[in-house]
Amino acid sequence: MTIAIYQGSFDPLTNGHLDVAVRASKMFERFIIAVFDTPGKNMLFSTQERMELCRRSTEHLPNIEIQTYTGLTVDFAHDIGAAVLVRGLRSISDFDNEFAMDMMNRNLHPDLTTIFLITRTEYTFVSSTLIKEVARYGGDIDNLVPECVAEALQERFRVSV
Repeated sequence: MTIAIYQGSFDPLTNGHLDVAVRASKMFERFIIAVFDTPGKNMLFSTQERMELCRRSTEHLPNIEIQTYTGLTVDFAHDIGAAVLVRGLRSISDFDNEFAMDMMNRNLHPDLTTIFLITRTEYTFVSSTLIKEVARYGGDIDNLVPECVAEALQERFRVSV
C-alpha cells in the first residue's frame, strides 16, 4: 500500500489546500494530512483545532487520515512508512521554494519522492495568511475556505475583537 502525506500548518485549511488533498487522495490508497505542530510559531488555531477543521473538511473522503507531528517532515514520513510527499503549488515562486525543499529532503531521505500538484486557478492567490487577514476585518471568505473553517474564523474574530 502506498502511503502519501500532505503536510502543512493549515492555519487554517483553505480550499486551495483542500483541492490538492482531494485530488491527491485519489492517487494513493492511504493519504495522510499531516498537521505540523509548531509550538514556536504564533498560530491562530491550536493544533487540535487545526486537526479538527481538517477532519471535518475531509470526512467524506474515506482514505484520508489526519495526524499531527513535530520535527522534520521527512522523519515523520519515514517513521510512518510514507513513500510520497505531496506539495501544492500556486505560482512559480512556490516552485522555487519547494524545489529547494525537495533537494534537502532527498539529501536526508533519498527514498522519499515528492510530487507537486498545481492548485486550481481560482485558488492561486489564496493563502492562510491572506484568509486570516480578510476574515479579521469581516471580508467575505466563504468561497475560499470550507464552511467549517469560515465559521471557526468568524467565531475566533468575533471573540477576539
